[in-house]
Amino acid sequence: MLNKGWRFAGTERKYLDEVLTSGFSAGASGTMNERLENRFSRKHNKQFAITANSGTSTLHMALYAFGVDHGDEVIIPALTVAMCGFVVWQCGAVPVYADVKEDTFLIDPKDIEKKITPKTKAIIPVHLYGLMCDMKAIMRIAEKHNLYVVEDCAQCFLVKDGQDNIAGTIGHVGSWSFENSKHLSTGDGGIVATDDELLAIKMRQFGGVGFKNLTAKNGKVRISRDKFQDPKWKRHNIMGYNYRLPELCAAVGLAQLERIDEFVALRRAMGLSYYKTIEDSGTDLLIPQITPDGYAHSYYTFAALFNGEKYGISWQEFRQRYIQFGGDGIYAAWQTVNNEPAFKDNAIGWGVVLVAERLQKKMMQFTTNQMDQKERDIQITALKKTFESYSAKCRIGG
Repeated sequence: MLNKGWRFAGTERKYLDEVLTSGFSAGASGTMNERLENRFSRKHNKQFAITANSGTSTLHMALYAFGVDHGDEVIIPALTVAMCGFVVWQCGAVPVYADVKEDTFLIDPKDIEKKITPKTKAIIPVHLYGLMCDMKAIMRIAEKHNLYVVEDCAQCFLVKDGQDNIAGTIGHVGSWSFENSKHLSTGDGGIVATDDELLAIKMRQFGGVGFKNLTAKNGKVRISRDKFQDPKWKRHNIMGYNYRLPELCAAVGLAQLERIDEFVALRRAMGLSYYKTIEDSGTDLLIPQITPDGYAHSYYTFAALFNGEKYGISWQEFRQRYIQFGGDGIYAAWQTVNNEPAFKDNAIGWGVVLVAERLQKKMMQFTTNQMDQKERDIQITALKKTFESYSAKCRIGG
C-alpha cells in the first residue's frame, strides 16, 4: 500500500497544534497566515504576499486590483482551466481566448498581440504543467499597450526562465494555488505576491471583506481594540469578498513551504524519468512538452501529446493499457475554455484558437507526485511495458 500521507510528514501537526492550543489567537511570532506570507515573499524576493482560500480567489483579487470592470477585456490562454475565464466574468469583463504554441503548449505571445483591442485591460499568462510562458515577450507587449499582467503559477513553483527570473515575479502580480494536487497543498488555498504596495492593499482589502484597516503587509482586522469596539467605528470602505485563508490551512501551508525545494525536486525527478523513457523508446507515440533552452521545469505533471492514432491506437486504449501495467491514470486536458458549455452556450468571450483545440484532444498528463525512486519505478516500468506492447505497430527501436 502506498503511503498517501508522506507529503504531510513535516511540521504540519506541530503548527496545527499551535493554532488549536492558542484558541486561534496569534502567537508571539504572529498568525500562521502572517508567517506563511512573510516566508513566501522572502522565498520569491517580493515585498508583499497575501494568502487566500483558493487560486481562483487570488486571480479575482488581482483583476480587481487592476481595475478590471464591466466591458473590459482580459486575454487568457484557451488551453487552461475554466476558472481563468470565470474570474474575468466575475469582474463583469470579457475573456478573450489566445491560442497556444505547438511545442510548449503555452500561450502564444504573437496571438496575444493579435487579440488586443482598445478594451483590453489585462493578460493572464498561465504557466501550465510546470513550465513558464515566454514572459519576456509578454511583458514587452504589456508595456507597449499599457496592460496589467497576473501570472497564473498554480502549476508552476520555483521555475526559472532563460534570464533566471522565477515564475510569478515578472508580472505585476504572481498567483499560486495550494489546492490538494499542487506542489504545495493546504487542502485548498492560494497566495499572491507583488512589489506594488497599492495593488497589495487593494487585493488584501478586496479578499478581506473590505475591512479598511487591512494593509499591504498586515491582514489583522482588529489593530486597535479600543477603536474597533467604538460604536462610531466604521469598518468597511469597499465592497469585498471573504477570500481569507483559515489559520489551520495556513499552518499546513507554512509547513509545506519549508519543504518546497524537496517537493519540486521530486517532481522534476519523475518528469525527467518520463522524458528519458520516451526518448529511449525509439517511438513517437508520445511527444513531450518542450522546455526551451535555459528554462527550468517543475513538472506539476508530465504533459505529452498522444500520437497513437497514426498507428491505429486510441487515446483511451493506450491509457487503459498503461493502467493495466501498473501505471497511475493518465489525465486528459480540460476542454478549451471557449468550448466549455458555461462559456460557449452563453456566448461569453471571443477568439479563434485552432492550435489549442487540436492539442487539447491529444494531451496526456502523467502523475509526478511520487514519494521516492521505488514509486517512480512503478510508473516507468508501466510506461516501458506499454511501449513494448505496441512494438510491432510502432517499430520501437528502429
